Amino acid sequence: MPKKKLVYIWSLRNAAADRAGQEVAYKNGARYMKSVLEYLVEALNQTELGDMYSLEKVIYDDDADSAVDREKLRDYGFSYEPGKRWFYPPGLSVQGQPVNELLLAIPSTYRQLGMHAPERAAGKSMFEKKLLDTLVELEADIVVLDGLLIILDELVRPGSLFERRIVNIHPGITRADSPYERRGAYATLDALHGARGKKVVNWQTMEMVPVTPLYMTGASFHYVDNGIDSGEVIHDVLKTEIDKEDTILELRWNNFNRSLFPALHEGLVKIHR
Repeated sequence: MPKKKLVYIWSLRNAAADRAGQEVAYKNGARYMKSVLEYLVEALNQTELGDMYSLEKVIYDDDADSAVDREKLRDYGFSYEPGKRWFYPPGLSVQGQPVNELLLAIPSTYRQLGMHAPERAAGKSMFEKKLLDTLVELEADIVVLDGLLIILDELVRPGSLFERRIVNIHPGITRADSPYERRGAYATLDALHGARGKKVVNWQTMEMVPVTPLYMTGASFHYVDNGIDSGEVIHDVLKTEIDKEDTILELRWNNFNRSLFPALHEGLVKIHR
């Protein structure tokens, strides 16, 4: 059976917030924060996933003309530069090809416009059209989102070409009926507050209410729809214990290694069948 062509899409600014590719403080020492992309590449090189998929392109949406994005990526930049930090070992190769050669910028420039700017909707539509054209040109079979900090619309509408062909790996359980549900951009922080017996009801004001503590979190691999982590779950893993004294990066490291990487791997195997 021929390999399925996989395209990976992320926001570099999200990986920068995780300090991907760096040593991070962990308890009384330090641990390497492996990016999801680096894990995927290793799995394609070393496991059965490499017989199922070929990585065709790594797309990022960060905007080099945005002062906000430049600030968030100040330690990394938008492409690898010798002597600077990078999100994975710069010599990393996947199935014999340097990962850095697979990088492609499709900036979501519409984010520079105000939320209510009349041009914003057209700008977002143009961005998604560029993504669509690229995915069609690449003959992508499956698209994996990791920390993409925008909500797709046209690409995942019912009846669209890539409906149920775009999946997301999320650092939290997304099932609505799970007591461990943690959707959205603050999933890891939400889980950490939950272990401390608190629930944030307003992320702008940080208003909290008391709740029964929960000491577990996990990850979900799900189809992407027009909502926030609301698509049908393909596979999830709930194997990350939370110490209420964890820092956000300690919990992030634990969750990546114990739940998120397995959910991605096992989910990709499931959808290949």
